[in-house]
Amino acid sequence: MDISSGLVRTSRPPGRPSRRRVGLLGGTTTAGDCALAARLLIGNDGLVEGDSIRAYERTFAQFVGVGHAFSFAAARVGFYGLLRALGIGEGDEVLLQVPTHIVVANAISYTGARPVYVDCRLDTYNIDLEDAERLITPRTRALVLQHTFGIPADLSGAAELADRHELVLIEDCVHALGATFGGKQLGGFGRAAFFSTEETKTISTTMGGVVTTDDGELAADLARFQASCSPPPAGLVRRYLAKLISYHLLTEPHVHRYTRPLYELAGQRQPLPRPTTAEEIRGLRPPEYERRFSNAQAAIGLRQMERLEENLAHRRKVAAAYRERLAASGLRVPEWPAEAQPAFVRYPVWVEDREAAERKVRPHAVLGKWFTSVLEEATSPSVGRYEAGSCERAEAAACHLVNLPTHLRVTSDDIDAITAALGTA
Repeated sequence: MDISSGLVRTSRPPGRPSRRRVGLLGGTTTAGDCALAARLLIGNDGLVEGDSIRAYERTFAQFVGVGHAFSFAAARVGFYGLLRALGIGEGDEVLLQVPTHIVVANAISYTGARPVYVDCRLDTYNIDLEDAERLITPRTRALVLQHTFGIPADLSGAAELADRHELVLIEDCVHALGATFGGKQLGGFGRAAFFSTEETKTISTTMGGVVTTDDGELAADLARFQASCSPPPAGLVRRYLAKLISYHLLTEPHVHRYTRPLYELAGQRQPLPRPTTAEEIRGLRPPEYERRFSNAQAAIGLRQMERLEENLAHRRKVAAAYRERLAASGLRVPEWPAEAQPAFVRYPVWVEDREAAERKVRPHAVLGKWFTSVLEEATSPSVGRYEAGSCERAEAAACHLVNLPTHLRVTSDDIDAITAALGTA
């Protein structure tokens, strides 16, 4: 059965090479999102403060199925505020898996607590709970459960482990908006969860994050932390809106084959704001770290939440087509618990030679390389106090994983081209 039959096909005549190159960015947004961003960019009202923020938070909480949601400038800020609200700080330990991103480890370190790194499984790329239990000490306060690539972790096992050792269970749903476990949305299983709406995620407000919880007392503490955060400068919000529009246009598949080399050539000189600061990749705390979300970004987030189900349905069809074809080619594809339904922000594939795979796929798509390190984007894993060799499976994954776009611009023809190229890599 052709699982991709419900996906859009391009009008390319049979036998003619495709001139499309699918990017990893831009595919979450639409022309309507860009039109709204342009109106907000031109106007002066509702850029930083306004009613859209609370409406967005209510919509987010309702979707996840919890009582409370709080928006922040980035998911890492919300996670940091959550740790503070939980009283986690100096002398405490927090378990989290690798591979992960340096900003997650940083948020723990900024509180004075110590991140304790747990190895991953190579079937789901999620946390190895047996390894986590081995690392628990009297100082361990919390277990961060990352749902890598949108693949739900073993929530039943994690909840049992956390209860047995009296740990706070925190879900890292940065990749996993819309994924479910036992028919229930991720983000409502632990004491709290944090989500990202940064430019690479399932919905994009260029930057942004949300913390969700059903705990009323914790929610009151999070509300106080949010109120203590500074509002974003209007100029920065305008740059975020400009970036959303620019990335949507520059990553259109028929032009991306030309704009991608220009973007790479610009490197650090490109004028648009970057998601990770120079301080963060060195493990340092940047100035103005504790910031709120803007009203303009919330308005765009609300618009994308309205079509989230369509977005997720498309990603599931793309992922199913990748799985069917790549498994038939003998490539290693991810697994997940029987009661889980992933929501792939990107689709991970294990390849023996990543450079060869990238070379083969390059004419058709930008091949994602989350994760090239156990602590993504860090100048060195040691900046997050990671000890080389301590998580061998995660280190292997960082050498062999590539990931494929699943967003709304991926067509059935793109899937044909990408999977055919990977199958010969």
